[in-house]
Amino acid sequence: MTGPVEILATAVMARRRRSRRFSLLFQAGIAALVLWSLEAIVIGDTDWSRITLASVGRALGRFAEFDWRLMPDLLEPALETVLMATLATLLGLLLAIPVAWLGAANISPVGRVTYVLGRGLMTLSRSIHEMVWGLVFVAAVGLGALAGILAMSLRSIGFISKMVAEAIEDVDTGPIEAMRAAGGNRFQVLLYAIVPQVLPVVLGSIIFEWDVNVRRSTIMGLVGAGGLGLALHRQIVSYNYGGIVAVILIILGIILIGEVASNRARQAVL
Repeated sequence: MTGPVEILATAVMARRRRSRRFSLLFQAGIAALVLWSLEAIVIGDTDWSRITLASVGRALGRFAEFDWRLMPDLLEPALETVLMATLATLLGLLLAIPVAWLGAANISPVGRVTYVLGRGLMTLSRSIHEMVWGLVFVAAVGLGALAGILAMSLRSIGFISKMVAEAIEDVDTGPIEAMRAAGGNRFQVLLYAIVPQVLPVVLGSIIFEWDVNVRRSTIMGLVGAGGLGLALHRQIVSYNYGGIVAVILIILGIILIGEVASNRARQAVL
């Protein structure tokens, strides 16, 4: 005679077997989709007859011809790139603060309405590529660094505001309740109970976005927005492979210097 314990154990085992079969089928489907994508995009859409060891060697050899003569001419674009990335990050931060305030569910001023508005602005900023923003601002303000700064700042709003808003939603409610119990208003609660908890996230987001904006500035040059990107575009259209390598190394050096500086700034602030 089968008891209730045996019936329950049998049901649990059957459910586990069904779950295991579904998991295996799902993984097999994902693997099949990946293989089909590789065949359709990589294998079927590549001219393999052009890819030989000799052609790869010749291409790498062109990039090995470093153009030292270009280095003095890259100092001013490098400084412009750093200033563009810094100003774009700061402007993006200033614009992201109210968006994060609207998009954080626990402090959104008018509840669901402003929460949806804030999240919509975050999505809009992240959905439109910086190249598109660059084309818009080049048409609006003309060629130069200003168009790149505005484009990168709008692109930065989405990431910074999303990270800050999610950090605000995950804060410890103890300090908030203590501030409210002591008679603190909404601004005091935000300033003394929430900001200290999200400050590391804010600082980390700023540093990461600055690093990303340095690389974005190289793309901005393709639409005439100045900086090292414009210098890189000129080397590409002139087929100066050594100049391309020189610009890339300057960009790498800026990012490495920024990484060291950002680590020291983080240690000093935190």
